[in-house]
Amino acid sequence: MFDTIRKHQKIIQLLLMLFIVPSFAFFGISSYSGFMDKETDLIKINGKSITAQEVEMAAKRQAERVGGNAQIAQSLQFRQAILNELLQQRILGFAVSNLRLQVGKDALVKSLQNIPQIRSLYRQDGSFDDARFKQLLASNGLNEEQFYASQAFDLKIGQLVSSVARTEIATPKLSEIVSTLYETERQVQALQFDAKDYLAKVNPSQEELQAFYSANAKLFESPEYLDVEYIVLKADPKEDAKIFNERADQFANMTYDQSDSLKPAADKLKLSIQSQKGLTRSGPAGLGKDHPLANPKVVQSLFGDEAIKNKRNIEAVQTSPGVFISARVITLHPAQILPFKDVAAEVKRQVSQRAAEKLALTAAAQRLAELEKDPKNANGFASPIWVSRNKPANLIGTALDDVMLIKQDKLPAVISVNNPGIGAILYRVDQVRQPGAADAKVHQAQAQQIQTLAAQSEFAGFMAYWRDSAGVKIINPLKPMNSGSGS
Repeated sequence: MFDTIRKHQKIIQLLLMLFIVPSFAFFGISSYSGFMDKETDLIKINGKSITAQEVEMAAKRQAERVGGNAQIAQSLQFRQAILNELLQQRILGFAVSNLRLQVGKDALVKSLQNIPQIRSLYRQDGSFDDARFKQLLASNGLNEEQFYASQAFDLKIGQLVSSVARTEIATPKLSEIVSTLYETERQVQALQFDAKDYLAKVNPSQEELQAFYSANAKLFESPEYLDVEYIVLKADPKEDAKIFNERADQFANMTYDQSDSLKPAADKLKLSIQSQKGLTRSGPAGLGKDHPLANPKVVQSLFGDEAIKNKRNIEAVQTSPGVFISARVITLHPAQILPFKDVAAEVKRQVSQRAAEKLALTAAAQRLAELEKDPKNANGFASPIWVSRNKPANLIGTALDDVMLIKQDKLPAVISVNNPGIGAILYRVDQVRQPGAADAKVHQAQAQQIQTLAAQSEFAGFMAYWRDSAGVKIINPLKPMNSGSGS
């Protein structure tokens, strides 16, 4: 097994990226040293804990590496991903330890020479700047012993994954079977039962409309929106870059330091205060996507507590080169249920659509019952077409699956497939055939997909085995930063 990973190195790269962060990036040397913080335990692996504080520190370091801010590092989703990564590291570390893998000196030296930061320490005459090397390690809280140990550990992880990757997966026969299934064609006819064709038969009463409105009030809720004012600083093409940068700094500092008003910054920099009504979480209506108020970060900030509850200016945001904006909330219009009289037409449309759909489904069920008694009857069906999984025509999702699962010894056969919100479609299948010539490129692509899936499955099984062996135990769930969890 796993010859496929050797052929598809992107899988290995992805696994290494997800599970193994290079030690020289200083992601967390404690993962290798066994040091445990005295914080609330989240997960235990072989009796050793991953703590909330450790996750927090790793999240901050990782956010800095990818250019993220503190908010990203504090988000529950990001920290959960970091926790999962730390867990994978520990499991692989446990496997390395139990398998007693070793790394030769030559392999370690070669690995170190591949690190850009290490290569930069070589002088032009080929000698190595040992003093700068020690200084670099010290600035990151490491000594030589810790650094070499962490690099050796990474190489052992790579050795482990590579050994799994070199295992052969025998899939040619499976690939052939799957390709045959994908190429097999069925002759299909369709008969549609659309709700729109039954709308004329629907006439809901006022009582029915009112009852639907009362039971589904949330469907008729207007979203919350803001009335805001804002100022925009734009660079003048004739303006010296240094002067504009100074103005931009003034803009950012004044809107932040005097956050109860935009006027001081506007007066100082001779900017006009503009207003905009109806700003929703999806952005401003009627404004182009390049407008500063359409910037997602600006919108997110305006809907934050500082802007809404405390009525403060949002921090200046650079929405494009040479364009900065700051804004403040004037009025918050909360979400509210619209009165029945304002949405009566929409209520009637939805009630009528639902009723018409029920009529369409009932008619489809009745026709299906008739055809099950006489499947050779093709009256009303559209012209037949040939479909396969490789060439599905207009059949997608459940419809294609259901058509292709019909057994060949049961033909002709008719099935019904619901189309939520629209109605139902009856499909009649009466023939099956194999295509005359196989597409070699398609076969090759399908074989690669099968190998990839098999490789992923095998690696998941490999990790599951060592997870069980390491006695992984969930102690406490990771909690949001503002919950007082200490994380």
